[in-house]
Amino acid sequence: MPESPQIFFGRQPILDREQRLVAYQLFFRDGLASTCADITDPTQATATVIANAFTELASNNALGPYRCFISIDHDLLFSDLIEALPAQLVALEVLAAIAPTGEVVARCQQLHERGLTLVIHGMVDEAYRPLLALADIVKVDIMKIDDERLGWLVPQLKTLGKTLLAEKVESAEQFALCQTLGFDLFQGYYFARPTIIVGKKLNPSQLALVRLLGLVLEDAETSAIENAFKLEPGLTVNMLRLTNSVSSGLATKITSLRHAIAILGRRQLQRWLQLLIYSGDATQGIDPLLQLAATRGRLMELLADHAHVSHREFSDQAFMVGIISLMPALLGTEMAELLEQLPVAPRVKQALSGHGGALGPLLQLVEATEQSDPQVLEEALSHHPAINADLLGKCLSLALSWANNLGQEQDAAR
Repeated sequence: MPESPQIFFGRQPILDREQRLVAYQLFFRDGLASTCADITDPTQATATVIANAFTELASNNALGPYRCFISIDHDLLFSDLIEALPAQLVALEVLAAIAPTGEVVARCQQLHERGLTLVIHGMVDEAYRPLLALADIVKVDIMKIDDERLGWLVPQLKTLGKTLLAEKVESAEQFALCQTLGFDLFQGYYFARPTIIVGKKLNPSQLALVRLLGLVLEDAETSAIENAFKLEPGLTVNMLRLTNSVSSGLATKITSLRHAIAILGRRQLQRWLQLLIYSGDATQGIDPLLQLAATRGRLMELLADHAHVSHREFSDQAFMVGIISLMPALLGTEMAELLEQLPVAPRVKQALSGHGGALGPLLQLVEATEQSDPQVLEEALSHHPAINADLLGKCLSLALSWANNLGQEQDAAR
């Protein structure tokens, strides 16, 4: 069987009751039609890819401290290769479409005894009781259940003593309801793609960061940047801590902003300012939007390196597009209003204004990796002849590793 060029693409954060990032849902592909026509056993190919990908991920620490949830179908459930997955890193989600036959229950019992975490969809049907008894986590798709029935179902499931996960949480109201009902974990677009609140004002720290970012983009004098920092003592301390964390290998610790700017350089300073905008005043773990923005920016940069070899400016601008693309969701403002405050290059503005220019299609491709629909990804990938599925998967692995290391440095700096 030819080796599948796919690794993995989509991922979605899973959070606890305090909205701390605890895991990722990973979306796997058995191959895009244009690249995997010779594969005769898609399920076996997927199993091989998952095993290889997780072996690589474990060695590269691409997922950091976060567990990964993966969905498995009936054939993959019975594949020997699934046992190659590292138990400490994965949770196996048994799809709701899999009938709870005696054979299925026995296989889940075997995997459970091997230490693999099982995620079972919450059903009240008596036939599902044996599966639910083996579950470590019970997952409920709240979009398929009205509020009244959900209020009845959750107490039934809580009597099982399992961790409950609410899937497809799309709004603040749904999140509040699920918290009240007693869910332990949460997953959905509400956390990674907050609703834009038009007209929301930037808080002083965010506004100061946007202004500082503007100074860096304008290549202002170091003294001007330093003076702008001095107006925000809290940001100054945070920046020094982050810089010390990043520069931990230096013999001398950084003690001033001017020193920090000299050590980091303008390029790194620009990146940290962009990422600090996402971190805000949070003190409870890593913001999933920060993780998504960091991953998006790094993935844009890595893909740009391959699409335009040895074009440093293009790669830097690709990183900028990836980071800034999520700022409207974070800051509650329109992209046009945000771009008025940032003197970005025309190429960056084109990409952010409507996916135009050379970087616009690349942004669309990166956005497609965050969705579970393989057709969206296939369409986006077709516009990039220099980027194949294998390269995309490898770059995403590297981007996840970079973003997770960033998150750990953020924690250390607090």
